[in-house]
Amino acid sequence: MANTAAEDAANAPYVRFTDVQKTYDGEKLVVRDLNLDIKKGEFLTMLGPSGSGKTTTLLMLAGFEVPTQGDIILGDQSLKNMPPHKRDIGMVFQNYALFPHMTVEENCAFPLDVRKVGKAEIQTRVKRALDMVQLGGYGKRRPGQLSGGQQQRVAVARALVFNPKLVLMDEPLGALDRQLREQMQLEIKHLHERLGITVVYVTHDQGEALTMSNRIAVFNDGEVQQLATPDTLYEEPQNSFVAQFIGENNKLRGTVRSLNGTICEVDVEGGGAVRALAVRIGGVGSATLLSLRPERVKINPPSGSVPNVFPAKVEELIYLGDHIRTRVSVCGHDDFVVKVPNAEGRVPFQPGSAITIGWKVEDCRALDVL
Repeated sequence: MANTAAEDAANAPYVRFTDVQKTYDGEKLVVRDLNLDIKKGEFLTMLGPSGSGKTTTLLMLAGFEVPTQGDIILGDQSLKNMPPHKRDIGMVFQNYALFPHMTVEENCAFPLDVRKVGKAEIQTRVKRALDMVQLGGYGKRRPGQLSGGQQQRVAVARALVFNPKLVLMDEPLGALDRQLREQMQLEIKHLHERLGITVVYVTHDQGEALTMSNRIAVFNDGEVQQLATPDTLYEEPQNSFVAQFIGENNKLRGTVRSLNGTICEVDVEGGGAVRALAVRIGGVGSATLLSLRPERVKINPPSGSVPNVFPAKVEELIYLGDHIRTRVSVCGHDDFVVKVPNAEGRVPFQPGSAITIGWKVEDCRALDVL
């Protein structure tokens, strides 16, 4: 019995949103019926377009917004009526939010000063935090003397220095250039792995979410559309919104002609019949949207190697280094994209070339119509 109780405690969610709703005007729900569990030590990313409810959800967890309905639990405590400064949560913002008149050391020490930590302990913890983000020699500088990436490292160190129960990050890398952003993504990911802290991260950048997260909650219109690991979200989107928001997809609209278990046949607008996985469709005769990743399409596939094969015409080639982005017209659509790996140099066809393209049934998902 003791083992079962211990297992239950270990598996219990660290953060739990229960029937949470938020409205600012009493009419439109910014967050609706949110039920979301976050595990201890997890890196969970809330991903979605602007206005999808992800930042409002983060702010409710931080205590800067109050749910209109429902409850949020942290550990075993309800956060109702608990002010932000008592939640023991570290925050990292896009704009760094550093005090310009303070040195790096003083910025990092601020959360400890507020908590009345002794001076010797503050020195130890600040040194450890700055070493952790590779800024050990920058303690005496002011934020204005640092680059954007260095300032964001200070913000991360300040969020971690008081050993918070939870760290929240709201678009923390949005102001950085691409190369630095990618470097910081890996640094934050490795920090999380090393420290075992619980991180809730907000971004609209799906590449960032895929790189850093244990799980991703995809938000749209105030609701979680799908909650899954990065590979599951990419490989097995459960609706058209997730399929289009995560990565790139070819879309073919059509009507379900037949349905046999998990496989359906779809008459595509513009001509052609496609066999696909029936993931989220109505019955025979219903409209559907076929979703197919560009890298899963084969050009001039050997006869009999794939069941879906169609004649196509090359419209455009764009050289992108590791692959050639090939736009073709097929089944009456001229915006169909194939990613051809650049493993053997230049492709053996040009715009105007007649080719065939094909794909497996399991790589093509029949979903709801957006």
